[in-house]
Amino acid sequence: MKHFGGEVLFLDRNDINTDEIIPAKYLNESSKNALKPNLLEDLKIAGFDPQKDINGKGVIVSRANFGCGSSREHAPWALEVNGINIVIAESFARIFRQNMYNCGMIACELSVPVLEELFEEFAGLKTTLLADTEKCSLCFRAGQKEKIVPFILKDFEKALVEAGGWVEYAAAHY
Repeated sequence: MKHFGGEVLFLDRNDINTDEIIPAKYLNESSKNALKPNLLEDLKIAGFDPQKDINGKGVIVSRANFGCGSSREHAPWALEVNGINIVIAESFARIFRQNMYNCGMIACELSVPVLEELFEEFAGLKTTLLADTEKCSLCFRAGQKEKIVPFILKDFEKALVEAGGWVEYAAAHY
């Protein structure tokens, strides 16, 4: 089974759209890898520098309506080739959320109070996350601080994640 987690990138903003995740000018690229250097290059958040802040991260924690905008798969692909395999937010644009699972990644929805606690306790610290897909728990750690948060992973989402995405799931089941 694939490992989900890693160092956390906190992006404290609602409505991060697919054009900010990967600008439309890169949609003609013929491989996922070609998207890698351009992830989040147009995202404007005070103190965020995509050239310095993305490398080595495996997780994004954000706010509401992550992945809004167009329905292209390039946005999850750009996350995937940069090693980000789980995005945590209050909510996701429907198609973006499904594209994450279709790629074998996790789009995890948490409540506003839980997200507030995570931002208050861990943003600004070197934080890591380990997601346990069997127990449906997220373990956040920064130094001596640790917080375990339950999450919901529906059966079919779990099947897609375990298979590595829709194509792999379909190949095994049809």
